[in-house]
Amino acid sequence: MLWGSLAAGAGALATAGVVGQRRFHKRIADDPERAVLTKPSEGRQLAISSADGTALHAELFGPEHAATVVLVHGWTENLEYWTYQIRALSEHGLQVVAYDLRGHGNSAPASERDYSIERFGEDLEAVLQAVVPERRRAVVAGHSLGAMAIAAWAGDHDVKRRVGAAAFMNTGVGDLIAQQLLVPVPSAAQAVNKTIAVHGFLGNRAPLPRFSTPLTADLIRYVAFGPAASPAQVAFYERMLISCPPDVRASVGIAMSELELDDALPRLTVPTVVIAGENDRMTPPSHALRIADKLPQLEQLIVLDDTGHMAPLERPEVITKVLQGLATKLGSDAGVMAA
Repeated sequence: MLWGSLAAGAGALATAGVVGQRRFHKRIADDPERAVLTKPSEGRQLAISSADGTALHAELFGPEHAATVVLVHGWTENLEYWTYQIRALSEHGLQVVAYDLRGHGNSAPASERDYSIERFGEDLEAVLQAVVPERRRAVVAGHSLGAMAIAAWAGDHDVKRRVGAAAFMNTGVGDLIAQQLLVPVPSAAQAVNKTIAVHGFLGNRAPLPRFSTPLTADLIRYVAFGPAASPAQVAFYERMLISCPPDVRASVGIAMSELELDDALPRLTVPTVVIAGENDRMTPPSHALRIADKLPQLEQLIVLDDTGHMAPLERPEVITKVLQGLATKLGSDAGVMAA
C-alpha cells in the first residue's frame, strides 16, 4: 500500500507539472507582445571586420541616407533585442543600424578570445567607420554592456567625428559587484559578495537549461525584469540568454566585473541621455546617477518606474521617444557636420 501511495503521489506531481507547463506556455502564446517579438524586422546584412580581425554581423534598417541611429545590445543578447526600436525608428524615417557583439548572435567568437571591454569599444569604432559616412554623425545607444562599449570607445576616439548624441541604458562604468542587488549582503561581507557575484553569476560557465520552464522564467524575471514585464518579453530574452555560448557569457561577465570606465565619461562630449530602471537589480539607479554626474553634456536623466534591467523591452515607447528626440536634436540634415 505504501509503494502504491508513493507511485500515485508521484503520478499526481507529474500530472501537475505537465499542466503547469501547459499553462505557462499558454500565457506566453496569449501575450499580445509575442506577435511583435517573434517577427523581427529583416535588415540589409553587412559584414564588418574589427581591428583585431573579429568578424561582426550588422544589419541596416530603414531608409538609406537618413539620420542614423546605431544600437548596441547588452550582455547575452543579440541585435534582435532591439526589435521594438528597430521597427519604430525605421518607420519614423530613420536609418537604424544594429549589430551583434563579438561572440553573440551571428558575430564570430573573439579573435584570441579577447572579450575585454576595450575590444567592444573597438568593435563599435569598426561599425561606425562602416556605416557613418564622412562629415556625418550618428546617434549611438547602448544597453548594459552596449553602453559600456560606448564609454570605452569614447575614451579612445574622437567622439564628435562620427557621433552627435548618445544614450546609456541600464548600465554602469565601475563597481558593478559592489552595487548590484542580486546577492545583497552586509558591507562587512563584501569579499563574499564578490566571490558569489563573479563565480556564481557573472563568470559562471555552466550551461543553461535548453528549454524554458516556469521556474527558469521566474528566476530570469527576478534577475532582469521589473514587475510589469509580460510573459512574452521574459521568454524573448530567455531565448537569447540560452543561445549565448557559456564561455562567451562567462568571459564577458568577468570582464564586466573588473570594469572601471569613469575616466572615459568626460570624453563623451555630446548630448547624452542616461536611463535607469527603478527595479534594476543588476545596475541599480545609483549607477545612472554616477554616470550622469560625470557627463559633460547630460541631456536628461530618466529613472523609469516599475522597470528592471531591460528598459528597451519593458518600456519600448519611452526608449523610442528618447532616441527619436536625440535624432531630431542632432539635426534634420541627417547629422551633417558643418564645413
